[in-house]
Amino acid sequence: MNNGSQGIRSRSSARTDIGRHRAVNQDAYLSDDALGLYVVADGMGGHAAGEVASQEAVENIFGMVSRGLQTMPDLRGPISEEKVRSACRMVEGAIQSATYMLFAMAEFDRTKSGMGTTISTLLLLGEYGVFAQVGDSRIYQIREDQANQLTEDHTLIGWQLKQGLISEEEALRSPHKNIITRAVGNRDYVQVDTGLVDLLPGDRYLLCSDGLHGYLKPHEIPDLVSGPLHEVASNLVDLANARGGKDNITAVVVEAFDQ
Repeated sequence: MNNGSQGIRSRSSARTDIGRHRAVNQDAYLSDDALGLYVVADGMGGHAAGEVASQEAVENIFGMVSRGLQTMPDLRGPISEEKVRSACRMVEGAIQSATYMLFAMAEFDRTKSGMGTTISTLLLLGEYGVFAQVGDSRIYQIREDQANQLTEDHTLIGWQLKQGLISEEEALRSPHKNIITRAVGNRDYVQVDTGLVDLLPGDRYLLCSDGLHGYLKPHEIPDLVSGPLHEVASNLVDLANARGGKDNITAVVVEAFDQ
């Protein structure tokens, strides 16, 4: 499917997989070319709560953004500072809504206490796109054979690196690799990072859970994300499984093209 917005349109391929060592797939994703909305969520929590958190969050974001675009159709098309601010507020509001909903669900059902999910969201709006981030799933932009990580990992290691407390080599050996400092749902509010991307025909975007990016080296990404679009997501999942598959694996690959 293609979105019918002005300017650049998008198409995508996606796949999620349980991996080789997990009993349940707690990842969820959305790949909606008609809206230009793409989401990857990596859930956490016992008793299948992580699976519930990721799926509920994705569905909540879809509903909020769908309604937002119906009431603000002018967000699509030529870029302006006002449009970008409004689009970022809309996506951030959708994630905050999911956060409050998951927190309330856990308050009512103590077996889901502490459940949460990462969220990486990309919304393409004709000549530009906005992204939003909570947690350690990632969004990469691939342009002219260069991969640029748009999002920042909200992890203890990421914070330590940013503060200069540890080196890159120490980070590789750290026992704290999976400690997330921000998640959707484990509190009733979360700080959401948002940002802007300008769109060019031929751009590709990779949204993925850490079950994939943990097995990728940055210099490999442009080649791995090139090739027939319908094959790329499956090829990436297969690669992660071949390299260990220790976690659930999700890949959403988006291509921008000129209508």
